Amino acid sequence: MKKYFYLLMFPAILLLTQCQEAEKDQIPQFVTQAEVDSVIKQIAANYDDEEEYYIAKGVNQVASLWRESDGTATDFEAFCKKYYVYNPVIKNQLFLRLSDNLETLFGHMNIMSLKLKEPIHLSSYELLDVDEIFAAYSPGSHFDDDFFANKIAFITALNFPNYTLKEKTYYAEKWKRFQWAYARMGDLFTSRVPADVNQKVSEALSASDNYISGYNIWVGHLVDDQMQTHFDKDMKLLSHWNLRDELKANYNSGDEGLLKQQMIYEVMLRIISQDIPEAVIDNPEVQWNPVTNKVYKEGEEEAVTPEPDTRYQTLLNNFKAMKLIDPYTPEYPTFIQRAFNGGMEISQEDVEEAFTKLCSSEQVKKVADLIKSRLGRDLQPFDIWYDGFKARSNLDQEMLTKMTREKYPNTSAFEKDIPNMLMKLGFKTDIAKEIASHITVDPARGSGHAWGASMKGDKAHLRTRIGPEGMDYKGYNIAIHELGHNVEQTISLYFVDYYMLQGVPNTAFTEALAFTFQKRDLELLGFPNRDPNKDAMEALDIFWGSYEIMGVSLVDMAVWKWLYKNPDATAAQLKEMVIASAKEVWNKYYAEAFGVTDSPILAIYSHMIDNPLYLSNYPVGHLIDFQLDGYLKGKNFAEEVLRIYTQGDVIPQHWMMQAVGSRISIMPLLKATESALKAIRD
Repeated sequence: MKKYFYLLMFPAILLLTQCQEAEKDQIPQFVTQAEVDSVIKQIAANYDDEEEYYIAKGVNQVASLWRESDGTATDFEAFCKKYYVYNPVIKNQLFLRLSDNLETLFGHMNIMSLKLKEPIHLSSYELLDVDEIFAAYSPGSHFDDDFFANKIAFITALNFPNYTLKEKTYYAEKWKRFQWAYARMGDLFTSRVPADVNQKVSEALSASDNYISGYNIWVGHLVDDQMQTHFDKDMKLLSHWNLRDELKANYNSGDEGLLKQQMIYEVMLRIISQDIPEAVIDNPEVQWNPVTNKVYKEGEEEAVTPEPDTRYQTLLNNFKAMKLIDPYTPEYPTFIQRAFNGGMEISQEDVEEAFTKLCSSEQVKKVADLIKSRLGRDLQPFDIWYDGFKARSNLDQEMLTKMTREKYPNTSAFEKDIPNMLMKLGFKTDIAKEIASHITVDPARGSGHAWGASMKGDKAHLRTRIGPEGMDYKGYNIAIHELGHNVEQTISLYFVDYYMLQGVPNTAFTEALAFTFQKRDLELLGFPNRDPNKDAMEALDIFWGSYEIMGVSLVDMAVWKWLYKNPDATAAQLKEMVIASAKEVWNKYYAEAFGVTDSPILAIYSHMIDNPLYLSNYPVGHLIDFQLDGYLKGKNFAEEVLRIYTQGDVIPQHWMMQAVGSRISIMPLLKATESALKAIRD
């Protein structure tokens, strides 16, 4: 342990500071600090002086988790003396045994959860009422309880204690791979959330997922004042993703395209305000004029009632479920802190600061003016989804859809083509086939998603929506995005040296590779982009996409801050707040560029409802994607992706430094956007 001596002073000071800061709100622990100090002193007496820091770290963490039901203070002392491991060889053996067994447990719980959710996720099932109950069941809800009861959680915490984000940041360049793996083992048991609380969280999230997954709008049944329809008769679009993508697809369709976009925008406004008639949600039996909000059946107007604030009740239910965890996570006593400091490992304050700086940048107005000139009209709020900087914007969407439908008539055809797609991206044949062998494709009920494996031997699932006529282009574009997730999930499981390092620092990093794949969708179809302004257009596209989703994320963060200040709010009050917040963010960061005030459009995102505080991962993913893509230019794409994503789950800024040589920042994107504006003007 002599080699670790030079690391001791900084964490010791950190630990002392944290203890002083935590005393204010510390939950009293069963084992007194005097008893803890006595145990530390007794164990440390057997070893070198420098070992005391590690002993103290482990014993203190066990004490913070120990309850009266776990045994007396004497039992606590005996446990720590018996199970503390000093010998590095034996400690590594313990680590590997824990890792192997945890992989077995996590892997099979993941398989169970995935299987139980199939009826609500896959279009190949007929939904039954019981399916929602099974989908809400969490196979791992009793995991913590069981592992504290059998003391394995305590053995783990004692020998592989948790390191704070500050400590991990300090150690980042000093730790070897096995030390990073030890540290990630230490992240496993930092709180004791009861099984019934975990189950309630699972039920709330499952219910919200089911609500959003079934929120289809039959746009082929939307009518104007003359009772004319403008979309394909059988077209139904999931809110908000498919609605947004259809809006994007109509930028090259002249006046008719603009009319469709305006109609979709009205639908979105009705969803946000919750005066959307309940009868039009996933119902092909009626026609609906979203402007007048009138509903017709067989040409006759129907009396209807609005959706009863279900959208906001669902969001409120998620908040109440997440708040149940708060008392059991003293290090991160709110879901906001758990999502950012704990999950993303970037503070909420730092994320918000980066987003507000980009949304306030001088480049916003310049890019908005460029879009306005390209469209030949004033901007409208839905132009936050302007898609004209992408190469596919100049291609016939119907032609692309015809091609994708012929190429991918079903999920089997897409799955069989994955090795070819990977080889086109530069992966060697054997690597492409190996990665593809760990991915399977399923027919999605919703817009689709990627679900990774949690143990070797299992497969990642790419779930995508394919209609009876085959995969349309929008579905293909989304599927390539999800394929990027699956490739990351496979590399960071099968190609990483330690199971405890499998994965990525946070979901923004898997989003980054998904975006990187998605940008190459036309290349995979045989349409390489040879435009000399390609780099400039990509910079503008990522800037505008980041600007859009950062605003949505600012609303999401504001909503959760408000909920913590108003925990007893009703769904109606929450609705008013969300709409007011969306308008406030719009007026602050968008109104000047668009020439329109008080639009609530930033509140439409479905992830705000079914995936709490996930939205910030998208813009952070855009920033990572931009830096990653810039680094990959001129290099072997496949080799670099393999190198970069085999880092696994280290902290974000260290991952970025190792990947591209710089930290996550908005500055490269702002500089590239300014250069792109000059290139396009010239």
